[in-house]
Amino acid sequence: MKPDWDKLMKEFEGSSSVLIADVDCTAGGKSKCEEVGIRGYPSIKYGDPDDLQDYNGGRSLADLQKFAKGLGPMCGPANMDLCDDAKKTQITEFLAMDAKKRESMIKEKEAEIEKLESDFKTFVEGLQKQYQESSDKKDKDVEEIKSSGLGLLKAVSAYQKKAKSEL
Repeated sequence: MKPDWDKLMKEFEGSSSVLIADVDCTAGGKSKCEEVGIRGYPSIKYGDPDDLQDYNGGRSLADLQKFAKGLGPMCGPANMDLCDDAKKTQITEFLAMDAKKRESMIKEKEAEIEKLESDFKTFVEGLQKQYQESSDKKDKDVEEIKSSGLGLLKAVSAYQKKAKSEL
């Protein structure tokens, strides 16, 4: 995907309304990736830099080009004319709040997300433990079956089939 992404960046180089860029989440961009919620690689985000959304479309150059050509200004406090009535109302409410209240709400919602992530991680760890226990039990049970004479049983069966075919 990297070569196609590089072509796309070149295509939109110098655009006044669309920025196509990449960030190395394993090096200098690690803090930015954590800030915007990157959990896997490669990930594509789009939209307002303060409200990036996950891109879930195709990954071919043609898919990326088609999507990027539809990008531009989006609904937000700087582009209220692009918002539907519900978003306009929400933005107006947020603008009417004092900065402390907005920051408090942001922290509260980010804490909710962190709790969901933590709960999910705990759940997955439990599943992994269950999987490992089941896998170990299966391996032990299979070994018991094999050591109970399965190999000899197969050898005797093959020996008799061969002996009958030689008659």
